[in-house]
Amino acid sequence: MAAHPDWKVIEDHHLEREWDFADFASALEFVNKVGTICEDQNHHAEFELGWGRVLVRTWSHDIEGLSKRDWDLIKEIDRMV
Repeated sequence: MAAHPDWKVIEDHHLEREWDFADFASALEFVNKVGTICEDQNHHAEFELGWGRVLVRTWSHDIEGLSKRDWDLIKEIDRMV
């Protein structure tokens, strides 16, 4: 986690991180950019989108927990922001 201090491990099951934005349009644009990363990796995160806020949550559904794919995904997301 040292490399990704803004992410939280929740119940040894998933990773999540929240971002704040100035408005809804900026938050939606961010979701679309992260969604492209998810598509590229074929590993799809959950998003909670609200006015000026986005929560991203990821885990590997096939094992109901964390895998290398989740860490690879957050690495790419962190690289983008």
